[in-house]
Amino acid sequence: MFQVARSPAALFRLLTPRGGVLVEAVRGRKSRNDPKAKSKVDRVKLPPPIDPEEMVVLKERYREYDLIVRALRAEFREEVMRRRYEEQVGSRAEERAKREAEEHRALMEWNDRENLRLRQLREVRVQKQVEEEAKRRAEEILLHEERRQCVLKEKEQEILQLQEDVKTFITPENLEQRIEEALDNPKNYNFAIDKEGRVVKRTVLP
Repeated sequence: MFQVARSPAALFRLLTPRGGVLVEAVRGRKSRNDPKAKSKVDRVKLPPPIDPEEMVVLKERYREYDLIVRALRAEFREEVMRRRYEEQVGSRAEERAKREAEEHRALMEWNDRENLRLRQLREVRVQKQVEEEAKRRAEEILLHEERRQCVLKEKEQEILQLQEDVKTFITPENLEQRIEEALDNPKNYNFAIDKEGRVVKRTVLP
């Protein structure tokens, strides 16, 4: 077995620059892989001698101990079985049945209260959803009606504009009148304009 040197001399040798770590062999417990000492190679281990009288006393005491433990276990087992029997068919069974019935009644009352609370919350939520749905439908109907009115107004404007345009249409009845108006009021569309859109030059009609 090896361990790091701790004496002053060994420490000095340890601090001296060397190629590896310096360790020092010391006396102590042998490692698992060390061979048996030469002085004990031929030694044969014999079990310690047993006193017959002491063995008899120990066996008797162990037998008494085993009997006492068995008796205690049997007593405890009998007590457990007796209590279990009383709980199942005795007076404790009636108390347990009453206690369970009372607990069941309390749980049913709590369940009824919880169901009532949840039903009220559900009714409020459903009523709110119905109101929101009715409001949304009313808004959609109003929006649809507004759009329809806008479309009708646009159509009416188009019809009115078309009626105004009809008055300027050329028909067989006013054909001669329109020809005379065009000859009396000639229009010249041959002109030039500047960047601002003003007419700067116009040709003279013949």
